[in-house]
Amino acid sequence: MLANFRGAAAYAKVGLETGVVSADPRRLILMLFEGALLAVSTATIHMENGDTSAKGQAVSRAIEIIANGLKVSLDYDAGGELAARLGALYDYMCARLLYANRHNSAAAFAEVSHLLADIKGAWEQMGSQSQGEAGRPSAAETMGGAR
Repeated sequence: MLANFRGAAAYAKVGLETGVVSADPRRLILMLFEGALLAVSTATIHMENGDTSAKGQAVSRAIEIIANGLKVSLDYDAGGELAARLGALYDYMCARLLYANRHNSAAAFAEVSHLLADIKGAWEQMGSQSQGEAGRPSAAETMGGAR
């Protein structure tokens, strides 16, 4: 059984790595949002099950994705004030995740999930609007992200 799990995990990792290599910058940002949302959801489940260690690992993963994935990908030159506001919002989310972890706050986990989902939705919407518009800035450029 463990061998089957390892095989499935290896297959999933290869699929993810292939997706990352072939993805455009907008898709990479969306993948980061998906990873952060999954990590927050996983932390919430571990909190509810009383698994403090696993909860902490999931929170660390979410913070890593937000701080060293989403925030680092912001292009402050192209994005201006919007990029600065997103950077501040990402910092706020990381602080809320630390609070949620320390205080077992389902409300703080839910708040971060909602914020991530809202921003991800805006990226998805802008991406679908910018397709087919040659010569215009991409959604990622106008949103202040993906260098």
